[in-house]
Amino acid sequence: MAAQSAPETRRWSGAAIRQAFLEFYAERGHRRMDSASLVPEDPTVLLTIAGMLPFKPVFLGQAERPAPRATSSQKCIRTNDIENVGRTARHHTFFEMLGNFSFGDYFKRQAILWAWELSTGVFGLDPARLVVSVFRDDDEAAAIWADAVGVPAARIIRMDEADNFWASGPTGPCGPCSELYYDFHPELGDAAIDLEDDSRFIEFYNLVFMESNRDAQGRLTPLENRNIDTGMGLERMAQILQGVPNNYETDLIRPLMDRAADLAGLNYSELDETRRTSLKVIADHSRAVTHLIADGVSASNLGRGYVLRRLLRRVVRHGRLLGITDPFLTEMGEASIRLMAEAYPQLEERREAIVAEMQREEGRFLATLERGEKLLADVLSARPERISGPQAFELYDTYGFPLELTAEIAEEHGLTVDLEGFEQAMEAQRQRAKAAAVSIDLTLQGAMEQVAAELEATRFRGYEALDHPSCVQALVVNGEPGAGAAAGDAVQVVLDATPFYGEGGGQVGDRGVLAGGSGLIVSIDGVTRSRGLFVHSGRVERGQLSVGDVVQARVDRACRRRVQAHHTATHLLQAALKQVVDGSISQAGSLVDFERLRFDFHCPRAVSAAELEQVEGLINGWIADAHALEVQEMELEKARAAGAVAMFGEKYDATVRVVDVPGVSMELCGGTHVSNTAEIGLFKIVSEAGVAAGIRRIEAVAGPAVLAYLNERDVVVKALSDRFKAQPAEIVDRVAALQEELKASGKALAAARSELALARAEALLGQARTVGHGDDPHQQLVARLDGLEPAALQSAAQRLQERLGERAAVLVGGEPSPGKVSLVAAFGPAVVRAGLKAGAFVGQVARACGGGGGGRPNLAQAGGRDAAALPDALEAATAELARLLEQASAG
Repeated sequence: MAAQSAPETRRWSGAAIRQAFLEFYAERGHRRMDSASLVPEDPTVLLTIAGMLPFKPVFLGQAERPAPRATSSQKCIRTNDIENVGRTARHHTFFEMLGNFSFGDYFKRQAILWAWELSTGVFGLDPARLVVSVFRDDDEAAAIWADAVGVPAARIIRMDEADNFWASGPTGPCGPCSELYYDFHPELGDAAIDLEDDSRFIEFYNLVFMESNRDAQGRLTPLENRNIDTGMGLERMAQILQGVPNNYETDLIRPLMDRAADLAGLNYSELDETRRTSLKVIADHSRAVTHLIADGVSASNLGRGYVLRRLLRRVVRHGRLLGITDPFLTEMGEASIRLMAEAYPQLEERREAIVAEMQREEGRFLATLERGEKLLADVLSARPERISGPQAFELYDTYGFPLELTAEIAEEHGLTVDLEGFEQAMEAQRQRAKAAAVSIDLTLQGAMEQVAAELEATRFRGYEALDHPSCVQALVVNGEPGAGAAAGDAVQVVLDATPFYGEGGGQVGDRGVLAGGSGLIVSIDGVTRSRGLFVHSGRVERGQLSVGDVVQARVDRACRRRVQAHHTATHLLQAALKQVVDGSISQAGSLVDFERLRFDFHCPRAVSAAELEQVEGLINGWIADAHALEVQEMELEKARAAGAVAMFGEKYDATVRVVDVPGVSMELCGGTHVSNTAEIGLFKIVSEAGVAAGIRRIEAVAGPAVLAYLNERDVVVKALSDRFKAQPAEIVDRVAALQEELKASGKALAAARSELALARAEALLGQARTVGHGDDPHQQLVARLDGLEPAALQSAAQRLQERLGERAAVLVGGEPSPGKVSLVAAFGPAVVRAGLKAGAFVGQVARACGGGGGGRPNLAQAGGRDAAALPDALEAATAELARLLEQASAG
């Protein structure tokens, strides 16, 4: 697409577009909302993929609306079209969606009029360049565009359901859409408008009119409250207003492309399309990974961590395609922070964590790439007709080796790559990824959904009472909706009110019983929350339970005391870590249950033993000081202003619950706590370890759980004392002495094995044969030595080569243990100068035994899994080595 001049005289920056949109709707009564985290609350969605996602519970009637009207600029990530990033004008992984929302307030007419006023009046778009689409049956929207706005009929395009009808899922709220398109070539006229033509049209604003509810049979009924959900792509609007040929050349992304070009010593304007694509990928992904890390995601091989790792590695791969061989991810991270921190201040706050994660992951990947290059060399040394699809995909997926680089190296060796096979392997991987992307509790989301769709939210009474009369509102019996349950049935129960805490905020759900008339007893072993409902899971132990019954809900007081002690101790732990280790430490996750607590936190290093001791002492001091907790509800902004610590990336209501240990800790928390720190009794750290890049984990026990922990350790200490015939204080010294003895014995054994190997090797010298002609022929020895570990076998091969001289080539193989093969090749200096390489030779022999390996030209080691193939492999190696030495001698 050719560059277009901006449609108005003003030069719009991306920041100005964002600000103008938000101010326009704020002036019209919309509450301005901050962007939610890229890590969504919705457990069925991996990442925040749309501007409406944070409001989904409101649209579905599961949460209170934050205001009648709202507006936001929501950061989003989508990776379903990742292969198109940089290749098209509009595909991104990270993008910003500007939105205005009505929760049962205004509807179609007002949304359409404001969208047109904003587009033409504020942004100055020429009405003659705008085209709108409507759902094929939405005569109302078409009439508003034509009569109230004045859009020509030829520029109102009716679309089918696939394009212009939004739904939250197979069932639930839904409605038609109307989209605004910008026409880059209005001179082509209105006779044959094709909105699928990306070279002419770009969709920049989508209006969803949520007006119906779809049932399981597909029937539509009007919603009681009709909603508006819109989205304007910031990058697309910037492309239009800045008059550039694609989203990447806007001021939202171009500075990052220029920074990457500088690092590669290139000029974007002078590059071919292939290298421009690499710059676009680097810039796009750099924005994405910077925000993902800022929102608490760490690189891993699962879920969100895998998305982050994949994006980071694509940046590095495309950097190498541009000739950047030195680490550069942190440079791109710093550039991304500078570019976006004004709109997203948390990027600056999380700078250290962002840079550290990028640095760690790039270091790992560069080492991985090196292994991939070695694997490719092994593939090529086998002289295949071409590189197979599975081989190319293994290089790409496991080692992060670019397909383009694999193809380039293959071409240098006169080979091709099976691209079709690669694509088949890639598609299989995509299908596996899609299958793993969504995780839903089908029982809760299925059966419970059927019986609880019309229920009001459960009233939680567990802060003030542990025993409460409640009415059974809904039942799932043995996995199916039901009206009654009998002894032995597994049940999920929804009550109108409950004292049971529902799992959330890291704290497990309460345990207890439901008791009723006629001896009814239902044991409750877990409570979860879904759509405002508390779901009590358990089993009917005695009697019968029916919908409508009034039961006495009783929380297990001992379990509640344990979990309260652990939860308050978790708050004290975070405060102590901030004070002792680093004031910037933030929570990355937690688990509070009856037996222990687990606290994950962002920290680039291990916490030392001395620091852990200091943390433990500090917490026990606060416990002994008997601080009375103060719990109150207040407005979110007031709580933050007061210094309350929030879970990073967590979404909070306008009114929050604040748990304050005066002078020690103040946090936003909905969990249950002790009323005084003295109730905790004692705190003990059990372990500290790393669980992911930049994330540490402390496990600890508090309150009654400390006694169980100490009793368990006491049993172990007494058993060791009896075993070693030593007092507890002497056990460590006794174990250390035994370790030293074992170490010395191990060294002696290794030395004895080495001597035995050398002795057995000496006996093989007589098997050496002379190969070649002239005054100084080569010496060849191929032999088998079983029962030797690889290190001993290597020593034997080196000794034989040294004894036979610098023109000797030695190959020794054997079975170190049943079913395994070990091989060592040792070539003298003259053999290496003649062009023979031990690494390539031993690798070829190992492949015949189902393995591989390599090493230096003079000494190399390999292994295999097919011991039955070893005799034939050594026989073939003898003949091949003789042939090579004959050639070397003749040359």
